[in-house]
Amino acid sequence: MYEDKTLTCKECGKEFVFTAGEQEFYASKGFVNEPQRCRDCRAARKNAVKPERELFEATCARCGGVAKVPFKPREDRDVYCSECFAAIKAEQE
Repeated sequence: MYEDKTLTCKECGKEFVFTAGEQEFYASKGFVNEPQRCRDCRAARKNAVKPERELFEATCARCGGVAKVPFKPREDRDVYCSECFAAIKAEQE
């Protein structure tokens, strides 16, 4: 029913393939327009919209190392670095 189509990216001008599987997926979601950008340009556009995530530094409650976390640490809650957090999670399983 669907056949691969070669389209030209309106952002970078490179040709890309709009596969039969992708066309079927688009149709199942009710999309009527073909993609106008290649996969790389779509990903770059999507990531450009996202705001930069702010990281806060805290002292790990387990090892005393520096922990960078995506939330503002509070004094009444322990904060763990990535390694200690993974170890605690593994101990609980």
